[in-house]
Amino acid sequence: MAPNATQPCLLRMADRRSARRRRAVARGVPHGVLDGLLGYHLRRAQFAVFQDFAATMRGMGITPGQFGVLALIQANPGLTQSALGEAMGVDRSTVVAVIDRLESRGLVRRAPSPNDRRSYALILDDEGVRRFAAALKRVRVHERRIARRLTAAERATLVELLRRVG
Repeated sequence: MAPNATQPCLLRMADRRSARRRRAVARGVPHGVLDGLLGYHLRRAQFAVFQDFAATMRGMGITPGQFGVLALIQANPGLTQSALGEAMGVDRSTVVAVIDRLESRGLVRRAPSPNDRRSYALILDDEGVRRFAAALKRVRVHERRIARRLTAAERATLVELLRRVG
């Protein structure tokens, strides 16, 4: 099929139909001990959310982790790589690799840190600002879709409970 404006929409619809089929099959199979395991349900939810995120961001080339990095830098211009790693709960080598990729794509720039000559201050480049804004619009749609069966109060409660787990 040649790429066109309806293709991403059709792909998302197919992804949603496939997810509904998997859930229907899963409901007919007793889960035993898994039904009571928090980790099992978190993993299933994470998988569903990741699948929807990937479909939503198709064509943008931005992963959930990269979106998180861009969001933290956008909210904290001048953030150091060390502080970014701490905020994300990842090690320095992971941060360096992600920043290298984003920098090579012209989305993030390393600038000398005004407070510490041994570290860099991270800043979104102009293209990074544009791409983050476009991605954020899609992420907001994605968030509405994945929370569509929750009330605003339930969503807020779920976020608070997940903060306590992690």
